[in-house]
Amino acid sequence: MNDEQLLRYSRQIMLPDVDLDGQDKLLAAHVLIIGLGGLGSPVAMYLAAAGVGHLTLVDFDAVDLTNLQRQIVHTTARIGMNKAASAAQSLRELNPDVRVDTIEQLLDADALLAQVKMVSLVIDCTDNFQTRFAINAACVAAKVPLVSGAAIRLEGQVAVFDARLKTSPCYRCLYEEDSDDLTCAANGVLAPLVGVIGSMQALEAIKLICGFGTGLAGRLLLLDARHSQWRELKLPKDPCCPQCSK
Repeated sequence: MNDEQLLRYSRQIMLPDVDLDGQDKLLAAHVLIIGLGGLGSPVAMYLAAAGVGHLTLVDFDAVDLTNLQRQIVHTTARIGMNKAASAAQSLRELNPDVRVDTIEQLLDADALLAQVKMVSLVIDCTDNFQTRFAINAACVAAKVPLVSGAAIRLEGQVAVFDARLKTSPCYRCLYEEDSDDLTCAANGVLAPLVGVIGSMQALEAIKLICGFGTGLAGRLLLLDARHSQWRELKLPKDPCCPQCSK
């Protein structure tokens, strides 16, 4: 690290859990963020600010006026711009030291797996089960940790699925393939809720990279924002899971 980096990251370097060694790990890490909407916005901004050295952003969608109520990485001037490109612009302004790559198209299974194999961990910030199952399958195959989040209406959840651990469940252990999608367009969502869940995803990612604390593998956190209540559920590995039991 140079003197400017030591100053930029000084407030987290002084934490015993991070220290210089942890900051070096962050600078060397490569994180794949899929979805640059409500969850991906705080995830990308916090990881860039924290000094994760290489971020690859994946999103085929364009910024829409209705996104701006909660997708804080974008601006009004960028309406119509691809979300990955818009987010990359914000992140480069926030921290020029971070390498930011963008993928502005849908990835098929092979392309997704190829991307997952190149990174330290994956953060799923998408909003539909088909994509989440595809991301999970790639992470299980490549044995790359997956940080998963979801938020709708006034409810959110966050979990970690770590295929490196024999006892860790995968996303398919939690949901059946015929689960119904709930969309913000149809159901609504409160802006700060996605900020809370996205921030928790960024926190879990930093913990995984630096290697401190107790991770969420095998646990599911549920947030009831209406009553400001968190619940924790134990999530065991499904021995009959069609994805991770193979």
